[in-house]
Amino acid sequence: MPLSFPRAQPPALLRAWVAGSCPAACRASKLRLHATSGSGAVLKCRHRVNAGPFDTPIARLTSQATKATATSVKLQFNYALRIAQRRTYCSYHSRERTMSDRDVLPAAVKPTHYALSISNLEFKNWTYQGVVRIDLDIKSAGTEVVLNVHQLSIKSARLDGGDEGSVSYDKENQRVILAFKEYQAGKHVLEVKFGGIMNNQMAGFYRSRYKPKVPAAAGVPRDDEYHYMLSTQFESCDARRAFPCFDEPNLKATFDFEIEIPEDHVALSNMLEKETRKSRDGWKVVSFDMTPVMSTYLLAWAVGDFEYIESFTEREYNGKKLPVRVYTTRGLKEQGRYALEHAGPTVDYFSKIFRIDYPLPKVDLLAVHEFSLGAMENWGLITYRTTALLFDEKQSDQRYKNRIAYLVAHELAHQWFGNLVTMDWWSELWLNEGFATWVGWLAVDHLHPEWNVWAQFVSESLQTAFQLDSIRNSHPIEVPVRNALEVDQIFDHISYLKGSSVIRMLSAHLGTETFLLGVSNYLKAHKYSNATTNDLWSALSSASGQDVNAFMDPWIRKIGFPVVTLTEEPNQLTVSQARFLLTGDVKPEEDETTWWIPLGLKEGGKTAAEVDAGALTAKKDVLRTANDEFYKLNVDQNGFYRTNYPAARLQKLGAQRAQLSTEDRIGLVGDAAALAQSGDGTTAAFLAMVEGFGDEKEYLVWQQMLSALGHIQSIFADVPGVKDGLRKFSLKLLTPATERVGWTFEEGESLLTGQLRALLIAQAGLAGHEGVIAEAQRQFKEFAKGDCNVIHPSLRSPVFRIAIKAGGREEYEAVKAFYKNTTAVDGKEIALQSMGRVQSAELARDLLNFAFSPAVAVQDRHSVGISLASNSAVRVEVWNFVKENWESKVYPELSGNMVVLERFLKSGLSKFASWEVKKDIEGFFEGKDQRGYDRGLGVVLDTIAGAAKYREREAEGIKEWLTKAGYIQ
Repeated sequence: MPLSFPRAQPPALLRAWVAGSCPAACRASKLRLHATSGSGAVLKCRHRVNAGPFDTPIARLTSQATKATATSVKLQFNYALRIAQRRTYCSYHSRERTMSDRDVLPAAVKPTHYALSISNLEFKNWTYQGVVRIDLDIKSAGTEVVLNVHQLSIKSARLDGGDEGSVSYDKENQRVILAFKEYQAGKHVLEVKFGGIMNNQMAGFYRSRYKPKVPAAAGVPRDDEYHYMLSTQFESCDARRAFPCFDEPNLKATFDFEIEIPEDHVALSNMLEKETRKSRDGWKVVSFDMTPVMSTYLLAWAVGDFEYIESFTEREYNGKKLPVRVYTTRGLKEQGRYALEHAGPTVDYFSKIFRIDYPLPKVDLLAVHEFSLGAMENWGLITYRTTALLFDEKQSDQRYKNRIAYLVAHELAHQWFGNLVTMDWWSELWLNEGFATWVGWLAVDHLHPEWNVWAQFVSESLQTAFQLDSIRNSHPIEVPVRNALEVDQIFDHISYLKGSSVIRMLSAHLGTETFLLGVSNYLKAHKYSNATTNDLWSALSSASGQDVNAFMDPWIRKIGFPVVTLTEEPNQLTVSQARFLLTGDVKPEEDETTWWIPLGLKEGGKTAAEVDAGALTAKKDVLRTANDEFYKLNVDQNGFYRTNYPAARLQKLGAQRAQLSTEDRIGLVGDAAALAQSGDGTTAAFLAMVEGFGDEKEYLVWQQMLSALGHIQSIFADVPGVKDGLRKFSLKLLTPATERVGWTFEEGESLLTGQLRALLIAQAGLAGHEGVIAEAQRQFKEFAKGDCNVIHPSLRSPVFRIAIKAGGREEYEAVKAFYKNTTAVDGKEIALQSMGRVQSAELARDLLNFAFSPAVAVQDRHSVGISLASNSAVRVEVWNFVKENWESKVYPELSGNMVVLERFLKSGLSKFASWEVKKDIEGFFEGKDQRGYDRGLGVVLDTIAGAAKYREREAEGIKEWLTKAGYIQ
């Protein structure tokens, strides 16, 4: 927590240790005092705290929680201290700024151009050397230049070719302070020589291991088991791991880049190759054209034994068609064909709807063998994990087609929304990710109208956003972000999925064409620069003639979302709004927001446009209705809110589902299940409604139903009688549809039909359908004997999961062997997910140990956490493993990239419904340094609390309904 002195005349530099503890029980044994000329002074510690405000002289530093004396410190001044009334990281103020919640670099020094050269790549100890020359625009005289560095060694630093400056590190804040003789305001050139590491943490400049499909070039680095490629991942704050830089999104500059590589390697970067020249024996230097003005996190390069396939756009850009390439390591390029078929048309589509041509001279998509996320939008060189880019028509599961088409579109959308125009600060990350998510689906809908992608959006994106935003530990879409460790934790379902859901709601209200016109104006006004949420609202307001900021601001800057409750009276509906929490215990102070809610009322024989119910802009209002027989609020689930119907109306809508769109049927199921958990409805009412959905034909509705049922089964798994009763309920619901869809993939059938088949077979088999289990076991036995074609690629996951659950160690070991030997791009991912269906604690522990062995890439370990956590028979073993191996395996192996650690904890620990486990988790992490995963841990604890409360309240009601319905004998 920063404790700042008012500006006055402190010494030029004073650092002193203050004995004692941090205020507010931070548990830091020491605090360090920083005082710097012009920026005040501040105490810092290394822990996150919650503290109220207090004022006290430095000589009597106290709080209610602790005391810290300063008697051992000889200070030349005595000022008052204040703790800001907010939750943040302890850190000293390093520059004057208007945004006090940002820990940013000094404002007086700004970069305008980088010339970066990387050389001396050493493949035994994985080191490299570099030199960067940075053109600076300095606003005032001074003696220091502060840059971001992390895990780099600075060899020397010179300003304008003068004497070497002194170097000091602020490792906690990932900075280096370079001190020179006094310089004046104006243009300067900083040259820094440095050394770095090509790490294995999937951040910065890093190495990825792989097993080549065909013999690799002689110069490829390798060990006894793996070959290696090199690439970068800089978002959000990891450019500083690769080279010294001003690593903040609004400190944009141009970049010249060159790298020395083995002669038989290929180098890629954001721009076209400019020249290649020979360096030392067996090595060459590849340089690239200068980039446009852009943020550091968008710079990228890659080195490896690459090959490519190529196509060209239909549109011309600067008089010629644009080259589009998919790069892979040798032997895999044809698996990039599906992605390539989508990339060119998507670039053309976005150029058209944004009314701005794609601004770079090429589009490269690169498959990276180890990747922490799904993909990264580096300008002109987009990187993907292999399962997000590659597809083998003979071996791949069809469901990956949908994922690839979407992720190609999502990252290409960023080339405009994020790269051409960048958010001003990470607090507005949603401007990048929320928009790219929505427009990514818009592009997929344009290319594949038969996929019904907006129903998929409602089933997956909307419902997932609801789940996180309905707990207290959620956050607003636009959330304060102080520093690098906080940034990565908001790359979550709120920034991506709630952000895109709110954009979808606004687009539906304004009309897609009007909305896109406003977006185009926004992009044109701020291209090659930075922008804020208000800038977008202003552009949309101008295009639409509506005050967008007035009705959208609460959706962006307030936490949570509403539930709209309906009360029926003759010829009228009373509608009221309140904040929705899954725990159902909203406090008055948590329900002060009044949202603008587009009602989207559909009545029998009339569309929502014809009814035109407008928007709810008060806590309560009355609507006149002309049709009591049929109505549906929130047509097509365009609005980001839950709807609470009277119990009788809910059952009636279930019976009238033929009049509902696919999106509305998904929403009806999702709302009913969530309201059952919150206590606004009942689980019995939900089960009674979906009991009649057995004749449903749409895959996406089935997906929502089975997801909701699976959640209920997970929470009540240890309630006597209920687990088996819910299994029988599911089996009865599933059987007719499963037997109707069968096992055979017909020539020319739709992608959605194939996905429905895989879903129903998997769920019916796991629920105990004897015929499905028998066929799955037959196919699995033939597969284990060596018949690789007996299982359809899209049924490999269902067959594996059923065989493992119904079998034992033999089946488990067979799938583990498949994992080790498969060449299918999705094979390892499917195997890890399937092995999580084991039924014994012994096998669960074996799987966890296997996951943390060198055989499993760090990027995939969360797949084991997800699969075991979803298995009520053994999920406790995940928590036991974390506790027993936190210091030896979990933290040291995952914390090199906090995204990976937080993801593993959230996915592995969120499925419990036990107050005892929640207390155990709280106790275990108390006192530990939670920086980088504290937000995720809070989500885990809130989720468990909501599930535990639901279990307590509803267990007897579910049991009673299941008994009366004949599912419990």
